[in-house]
Amino acid sequence: MTEQTTAVPDAAVPLEAAATPDTGAAGPAAAAPRDRRALRAVLRWTAAVLVFGAAGAGTAYGIARAERTDVPGLSTKGDGRWAYPALVRPTPPPGAPLPFAADNPDGIHYAGLTQLLLPAPRGSAPDAGLKLEKDSAVTVDTFLEEYEPSARDKLRAQFDLNGLRQIAGRGWTTPDGTRTRVYLLRYHASGFADTFKGCGADMELNGVKQVVTDEVWNKAKVEQVSPAVEGLKALEEAVPFGDEQTRIGCVESGDIRAVILQSRKGGAAAVPLHQAVILQNQLLQ
Repeated sequence: MTEQTTAVPDAAVPLEAAATPDTGAAGPAAAAPRDRRALRAVLRWTAAVLVFGAAGAGTAYGIARAERTDVPGLSTKGDGRWAYPALVRPTPPPGAPLPFAADNPDGIHYAGLTQLLLPAPRGSAPDAGLKLEKDSAVTVDTFLEEYEPSARDKLRAQFDLNGLRQIAGRGWTTPDGTRTRVYLLRYHASGFADTFKGCGADMELNGVKQVVTDEVWNKAKVEQVSPAVEGLKALEEAVPFGDEQTRIGCVESGDIRAVILQSRKGGAAAVPLHQAVILQNQLLQ
C-alpha cells in the first residue's frame, strides 16, 4: 500500500505497526505462553493509540513513534511480531467523509480498496501463487478457491444476492515459511456486509478439517474490554492437522469485511495473525 502523505487531520495520524524484525515462528504448543503475553501487550497498545488519536494528531504521533521500551506493555522483545512499514490511514476522495465519522455512521469506506489493504511486512516476498487482477483486484472465483468446493456455490449465491461490489487481495511469504493472504470484500452498505458468512468457526476452508476459536485471543479480548477489538475474530485449524496449519483472522468494519489467512508447515504461530488482524482493523477505522 502506498503511504499517503496528505490527508484530512484525522486521516494523517500514523498507525504504528508494532512489531519486531523477528520473523521466526515457533510451533503452537511452544509459543502459547509467549503468544498470550504478546497479544495482551498488542491489545493494550492498540487501544492506547486509538485513544490518543482522538485527543490529537501530535500526541498520537508521539505514542506511535516511541520505542517499544518507552511504552508500557511493550518492553518484551523478540515475541514473534513482524516488522511492517509505517501505516498511514488512507485519504478519502475530496468531500467524502471518513468511515464512522458523524456524517458517515454506516462506516462507508470511500478510499480505494487497495489503499486499505495491509501492506506486506519487511523481508517478505510477494505470494506468486495469489492470482491478482489490475490494482490488486481478486475475482470471486479466485477468492472462492480458498474454500472447499462444496461451500463455493452457496457463497457465490450470497455475493450475487447481497451486493458484493469488489474484492482486493495481497499475499506474501515470510522467511520462516508462513504464507499470508489478506482479502478485503467491499459491499454496498454495512447491512449487506453483515450477510457475509465466510469467516467464522463454521467456515469450510480448502484442506482444513476443522476451524476452532483461538482461545488465547478470546481470553485477552475479554480481559481488554476495549472498543478497539470489537468486530475482530481470530481462529485456528484444530489439532491434529496435516502437513500445515492455517490460522484465520476476521475483521468487520462498516461496508468492508476482511479475511486474513496464514498457513505454515508444521504449525502457524499465533502472534503474527493477531498482529495482522489488529493492524488491518486500524487501516479500516
